[in-house]
Amino acid sequence: MRYTLNFPVLALICAAPAAAQTITPLIDTRLRHEHVEQNGLRDDADAVTARIRAGLQVTEGPWSALAEAQGNLAIVGKYYDGLQGSATSRPQIADPQSIGLYRAQLQYRSAPLTVTAGRQRIQLEDERFVGAAGIRNNGQTFDAVRVEVAPLKGVKADVTYAWGVRTIWGIDGFGARPQAVGGDNIFATLGWASPIGTLSGFAYLVDQDEAPVQGYRLSSQSYGVRLAGSRKVGKATVAWQASHARQSDYHRNPNDYRADYWLADVAVDLAGPKLGAGYEVLGADRGTALTSFQTPLSAIFKFQGWADKFTTTPPDGIRDLYASAGWGWKQVGTLKNVSVQAIYHRFESDRLVRHYGNEIDLLAQAKLGRTVASVRYADYDADLFATNTRKLWLQLDWTL
Repeated sequence: MRYTLNFPVLALICAAPAAAQTITPLIDTRLRHEHVEQNGLRDDADAVTARIRAGLQVTEGPWSALAEAQGNLAIVGKYYDGLQGSATSRPQIADPQSIGLYRAQLQYRSAPLTVTAGRQRIQLEDERFVGAAGIRNNGQTFDAVRVEVAPLKGVKADVTYAWGVRTIWGIDGFGARPQAVGGDNIFATLGWASPIGTLSGFAYLVDQDEAPVQGYRLSSQSYGVRLAGSRKVGKATVAWQASHARQSDYHRNPNDYRADYWLADVAVDLAGPKLGAGYEVLGADRGTALTSFQTPLSAIFKFQGWADKFTTTPPDGIRDLYASAGWGWKQVGTLKNVSVQAIYHRFESDRLVRHYGNEIDLLAQAKLGRTVASVRYADYDADLFATNTRKLWLQLDWTL
């Protein structure tokens, strides 16, 4: 591995006021065992990894400066990490070993205005279009300037210009899986807190300006609206969200396409039992590769099943009908925030309506002190797309 520093970004830290009032240490560690079985491959994959992020945040009045490094070590490396190893013998676990700068940002924060410049983590709305890829050890950050303005009560504008995306592939990333993707990305949302939830209009201009990354075919422009809200009904809390967007080619993308996105989702928390259901559609145009609705900068693991069979939307798009059930306890003995959850997905193509497969996802987690322990399982049963895949995660997260 090679270690490089981004000095222009680090210079932002030096610009912070010298007479700091508050210095806050940042430590975030993770120990995980991930096991994958995939039909058609000779061997299973096993990854035992240790990830640590460490840094400092210095605050003086409305100003703050933050620098945070990140390292990922494979203690057991019996897996294909997307860069090293063989994709034909073991399943992929996208956690390559890496060490480098995770965040380095300067921020000004006041009541109506927040400006953040430098390498930063960006999580917009539900992370369907722009997210942090939090499940992966190397995460995803942006070299960007972000401006958040709240000019009126209940109204907020959020605009980001990002000239670089630091990917989950780490410092050894190359080719179609580079350590960074340059481009002129613009993310903009305008939200209003209406009586039935936050109503937002959004524009996401994604410029994947690197030829090895699908020949620019992931560059797109998406415009849409989203409504998300919740309300107490007796002891229950009902939450809902609905969204629609239209996507087309952008900048150097050689494809000429139009595709639609639809989402309807509702969840009910009965102060213990939790139920949810939803329907998400990433539409297709004419059935050609990468002319369906794509979200390459999203926190993709959160959507369409944890088995990660749909990280790139198939040419014929995808329809995901899902339902969930779970239970949560504030405290069980010495454990806090204890929860269990089960999710069922039925996947079909948007174009031609063919059954791709089904998936069941299971999760149990609890918090003890500063440590969150979780057990996660995913079982994808293939029909007309990909192959049967089973994944198991045992994970400990500790945050200062």
